[in-house]
Amino acid sequence: MLENILEKIETLPPLPQTILEIETFRKQNNQEADELVKIVEKDPLCVATLLKISNSSLFGFNSKIETVKRVINLLGINFTIYVAIKEAIDSVLKIDLHPYGINCENFTKITHSSLRFVDLWITKMDRSFKDEVILACLLHETGKFLLSETIINRGLLEEFRKKIDAGIDITTIENELVEITTHKVTAEIFRYWKFNNNLIEIIEFVDDVNACSKDNREKCQILDIVRTLFDLRNPLSEENKQKALQKAKEYNFDLEYLNYAIKSTNLLED
Repeated sequence: MLENILEKIETLPPLPQTILEIETFRKQNNQEADELVKIVEKDPLCVATLLKISNSSLFGFNSKIETVKRVINLLGINFTIYVAIKEAIDSVLKIDLHPYGINCENFTKITHSSLRFVDLWITKMDRSFKDEVILACLLHETGKFLLSETIINRGLLEEFRKKIDAGIDITTIENELVEITTHKVTAEIFRYWKFNNNLIEIIEFVDDVNACSKDNREKCQILDIVRTLFDLRNPLSEENKQKALQKAKEYNFDLEYLNYAIKSTNLLED
């Protein structure tokens, strides 16, 4: 089954040219908003997604946002980049997370809430560090789209859902039934698309943080805490908060900033 998944990855289409241009733009030292506007406006689907998100209840702006330039002015260059990249990936993989018991709307809501949380928590980190962590948090569940398809096609849906409903750890279920985890699949997808090696490593080793290189281990630890806190089945539950705080203690993070981010994100969720 593992070989079938890897073969499926090799048949994925390339990422749209718009995303390649955005990724080049992201790496520039001097970023001009007008340049990003020109890149994004080449992709009508990306424009529509940005406008939909910026006009959602997530932000609650008083007036309707109607242009990409306005989106960038209000939400910032980096957030615009993150959303554009994720939209491109979602369009290529065709979202269906039915086996995991979650729909597209809730998945998007959880993802955006996790980004707000990370932004609050590691606000004092330098831009390069923060960018890699946020991108990892935004994209680390990507492998679930391919795994969902595999679960359905292999007739494993009923068994998978029973184990999900029983509260068994998702990584354990994936290993047992499809012989690979979400994060390993995500890493392989991003290798195929030639994403940044640091991003790939942060995601690939989140199930085994100690195997991550020292250079990326702290980022991987942060991702582990975020994926624990925002578990798709019960994001921001009291149980997951305690698990996340325990991991933070083990990783020697300052709990003051983490607690502040958790409490503030709770307010955003209400």
